[in-house]
Amino acid sequence: MAKKCYFCNKSSLKGNKISRAKNKSKRRFKPNLQRVKIKEEGKTKKVYVCTRCIKAGKTINY
Repeated sequence: MAKKCYFCNKSSLKGNKISRAKNKSKRRFKPNLQRVKIKEEGKTKKVYVCTRCIKAGKTINY
């Protein structure tokens, strides 16, 4: 299972790491994902959720 947010599908992005001499090499920007328990259809489920969705309260109402 790929690590992405359960609610907003946020996943890692690709980009360049740039040194002071302007040399470029590949890197990844990873979202801040936390493992959270949610109740879905009466069952408890562990999912990855980004901190922005946790702050917004999307895990509580689900």
